[in-house]
Formats: sequence, C-alpha cells, structure tokens
Amino acid sequence: MKTTVAAIDFGTSKIVTLVAENSGSQRCDIVGAGIAAYDGYLEEGWNNPGELDEKIRQSISEAEKQSHRKLREINVGVPGAFTRVYATEARVSLKGPDPRVSASDVKAIFRAATENLGSLPGIVVHSSPAWFMVDDGKKTLEPVGMKGRELSALISFVVANQFFVDEVNNRLAALGITANGFYSTPAGEAMLYLPEEDRDRTAVLIDIGYLNTEVMAVEGDALIFHKTIEIGGGNIAADLAIGLDIPLKEAEEKIKRQYVYGIGAAGETYDLPGVDGQKPRSFTRDEVTEIITARVDEIAEEIQAAIDDSGIKLGNWSNIYLTGGGLSFNRGGKDYLSNKLGRPVRDVPKRTTKMNSHAYSSTLGLMDLIIDTIEQQHQPSAGFGGAVKDFFRSLLGG
Repeated sequence: MKTTVAAIDFGTSKIVTLVAENSGSQRCDIVGAGIAAYDGYLEEGWNNPGELDEKIRQSISEAEKQSHRKLREINVGVPGAFTRVYATEARVSLKGPDPRVSASDVKAIFRAATENLGSLPGIVVHSSPAWFMVDDGKKTLEPVGMKGRELSALISFVVANQFFVDEVNNRLAALGITANGFYSTPAGEAMLYLPEEDRDRTAVLIDIGYLNTEVMAVEGDALIFHKTIEIGGGNIAADLAIGLDIPLKEAEEKIKRQYVYGIGAAGETYDLPGVDGQKPRSFTRDEVTEIITARVDEIAEEIQAAIDDSGIKLGNWSNIYLTGGGLSFNRGGKDYLSNKLGRPVRDVPKRTTKMNSHAYSSTLGLMDLIIDTIEQQHQPSAGFGGAVKDFFRSLLGG
C-alpha cells in the first residue's frame, strides 16, 4: 500500500515542497517538487515577509501539479536558524533481583533527560540518543537486555522557535492546508548524509547555503551541536558585485559559479558581455581571487571557531563533510576549505537518484526524517533480541 507524504523546506534562497510515495517496494519515490525562489531569512526573521504567502503558494502549487495531488496536510521542516540544540546526560537506576535494561527504563531515561532540560521557550521537535551506557561499560545504541545497576545516556533535543511555528501554521492555514507536524531539518540532513560508522566516532556536516552556513555535529543517532553562521555563498557574490562594480546576477552566474579554487591557468580572465548599453568588461583571475578568497577565508574561520567553541572532541578518525550550494559546486572548493580547516573535508554521499544536487541536501534529509518517523511509528516495538534502534525510534517518534 502506498502512502503519500508531503514536506515543505524553507531554505535561505528557495522554498521547496516535495511530494513522495512510500511503499514496500520503494521507500521514497519523489513524485512532485515545487521550488520558489524568495528572499529567505536571518535569525531575526523573514527578510521579506510580504512575499512569503505567495512564495509558499507557488511552491506547493507546483508540487501539486507535478504529483497530480491536492495537498491538505503537509509536514514542515524547521530550519536551523529557528532552532536550538540541547544535549543532556541522564541516569536511572535499574531495579530487580537480576536488573536488565527494559523498554520502560529507556522511557524513564528520556523522561529524566526531559526534566533536566527544564522549561525552555519553544517546542521540542526532535529528540534522539547519542549513546546509552550500562554502569561503566561501553557506549551503545542497543541497551535493552543488558545487565547492570544503572543506565546512563546522552540525549539530544531540538527546540523550535515559537515564532516560526506560529508563522508557518498561520500562513498554511490561510491556504487551507494543515501543518501535520514540525521536524528538525538539520537533524534530518545530518542523519541522512553522515554515514553511521562516522557518526559513531562523532562527525561534522557543513552546509554552506546562500545566506548562511550551518555547522552540525552528530554522535550516534543524535545531533549534539548546531550553529548557524550568517554568511554564505550569496555574500561571495555580493562581494564580487561591489568589488568589481557589476550586477549581482552577473557576479553570481558569470564569476562565482565558474570560479575554480586552486591554481588557475596563466592569463585566465572572466569576461562579461556588454548589456544595457554597457561596454564588455574583463577581470583577471587575480582580481577575482582576492575578493573570493577573502570571504571564503572568513567563512572557514567562523566554521573553525564554531567547532572549537562547541566543546566537541573530534578524534583523528572523525570526518567532516561538505554540502550546500555555496561552495560545493565549485571545483576545488572542498579542497580549499579542507586546507583552511587543517582536516580532510569530504563530499556527502549521494543518497537519491532524484534531486541529488548539493542544493537539495536539506530538503531530502527532511523528507527522509519524516518517512523514517512514520515508518517507525507504525512498526511493532522490538523485543530484547530485536533491532533496538528501531525500537526507540518507534517509542519516541524519531
């Protein structure tokens, strides 16, 4: 039986609505996509609130047209700029003459972690464990059935800004659409694109978008750190437009997107045709490089500062991955960033055959998280010998 799932993702330059089918033969088949460019947001709110209703309508309408479905409900991704991540350790005693971790103990430790969190402004949209530990044993994500006296865990919570939730609820309602649920876009993206073996060693995902850069760290199945840096690929294009005195569109399309990081060819130039009565112009690689690298160096410094200030310990085997349209599309961009961070930076693995561009990483991660949550909520809980990761996802709704 096919299940139709719709999701809307608010990026810093575009709103993307996806409609997917989930069936036994195919977990996620995208049957419709609607993309509407808009002015995005910063942490303070929307850059152009007046355009938002129409852009949401455009995005949803195109997805409906492609999928041949009328959407009445939609799942909403909450961008990183409108969330905060809190990771807290909790402990519970195991009771009985032969104490072993049970399903109720897992529930109890999540309740204890929630109590540790206290009263915070906003809405918890995601919770997941980085690890469990019985007594002083090894960290694990499969504690059920283990024998000991105490269960401890590191639990991560993603809390959404009430402003964003209310805003989107009201704007969707005006279109006759119900927000079926709110999900953490960074959590979905990180879980989809960071391989499980890397997450076990703590891994970092960097998403350089148009107006901001997101730094996400994951341990186990939990997003344990997230920071939004309000600089992105659009700032590089703006710097070129100002520094070279050219239109922003030409700076973006003719120079920024074409630029190759690293050693360029001797005498390489960037040629702009004359438009609107203007004479053709040409810029040397040195002129362009000076502007571009100054901004990318700043982004790299902010990323490094975020990692340093996070308190996260990255070992020699911890990997960093790069996605987003701000730098990933440029040949040599990943290697340039790697050199600045002093650590290898990898491309994220491709997870889908449709929309597998770096520009859609957040949207695909969001859809994967939604489908994963729906699947686990409809699966029976695993027993002591079952898949415990599936068990607690089913128990806690993702």
